[in-house]
Amino acid sequence: MVDFDAIRAQFPILDQEIHGHPFVYLDSGATAQKPECVIDAESEFYRTINAGVHRGAHELAARSTEAFEHARAQVARLVNANAEEGGEEIVVTPGATGGLNELAIAIGNASLGRGGEAAKRFAVGPGDSIVVSKAEHHSVLLPFQELAARTGATLRWLDLTEDGRVRTDNVDEVIDETTKIVAVTHVSNVTGAITDVPTLVRRAHEVGALFILDACQSVPHIPVDVKALDVDFACWSAHKMYGPTGVGFLYGKRELLEALPPANFGGSMVELAWMDRPAQYMEPPARFEAGTQPVAQVVAAGVAAEWMMKIGVENIAEHERTLTHELLRIGDLDGFRILGPRDEKDRIGTVAFDVEGVHPHDVGQFVDAQGIAIRVGHHCAQPVHRHFGLYASNRVSCGVYNSVDDVQRLLDVLGGVREYFLGR
Repeated sequence: MVDFDAIRAQFPILDQEIHGHPFVYLDSGATAQKPECVIDAESEFYRTINAGVHRGAHELAARSTEAFEHARAQVARLVNANAEEGGEEIVVTPGATGGLNELAIAIGNASLGRGGEAAKRFAVGPGDSIVVSKAEHHSVLLPFQELAARTGATLRWLDLTEDGRVRTDNVDEVIDETTKIVAVTHVSNVTGAITDVPTLVRRAHEVGALFILDACQSVPHIPVDVKALDVDFACWSAHKMYGPTGVGFLYGKRELLEALPPANFGGSMVELAWMDRPAQYMEPPARFEAGTQPVAQVVAAGVAAEWMMKIGVENIAEHERTLTHELLRIGDLDGFRILGPRDEKDRIGTVAFDVEGVHPHDVGQFVDAQGIAIRVGHHCAQPVHRHFGLYASNRVSCGVYNSVDDVQRLLDVLGGVREYFLGR
């Protein structure tokens, strides 16, 4: 039995008052708070073993390199990547946005003929199609929209059901023999809906397309097994999985990483460099990690991965299912509309909503005045808001540290919104 009250006590930031009220944080979809072990790990790295990794021959460099690679392996374990071989299928990136852009740029480089014979499998051009969905965060939509524009490929998209799920009933029409890339979110950061990834992966592979998964909103909340899902690539951010900001991870099947040309160039990613011929790049993951990496943050992210596995990701998911059930009571409030599924099946505890007659920013400020942090805006996902006929919404998103009491406080406060602004 997991003691979630004891887990909450590991988050020092929650032990404060905001505007004279006990602090309730319900914005984990934007960034998760950090347990003390993660905070301490980053600080301890700087205190004791700070050095350049994979470079120096001195003892401190060896220790920092060992810590860096141990963290990579722990992150690999979290998603069932190739941890047995040192996490070589995990590339360090600046975040999920950085990883998705790196993939789009690398595929663009392959489309220009870079990377030799092996990279031709990634090339896209006129007559080809790239498929996304209307549920995408801009960090998925825009890199692949730009890739299509640069290469002459056509951008297509999977539409949404009435309650905001990614449609798969017409997958054979949208993903066809022209499709080279399918890039789709695992969980919407607006609706909280879990995408039917297995159906999309099967269809993508039937037509020989690559499947790229945005796992930002899934890795922190539900078990993610990249091998079982059979995705070709996946990206997510450390700061949403209780780790530091400024670092993320790109998973790629080993054989694909070996064939993919790099997107960033500089130190530590090249085996041999000459003035009069192309460079010979290192094997992955080093090939994709040009320059000095955010080593302390990676080490702390590894601790976050270990911490999550110690709790058990399924236990986290079960705890959050209970919170999701309670959060969906928002839809029972007069004048409130939930953007997304109204039951907790195949969704996470991210609930966006609209309040009739009240602007989202007013709702957010009203809630904040009571010491409760939620998100307002379009959440970097404008197409899904247009699907619901809106430009913005409020969003609550839970984490491992939240409780039913937190949700009840939110519901009590939201119950007064329309009376305060509209007199009813």
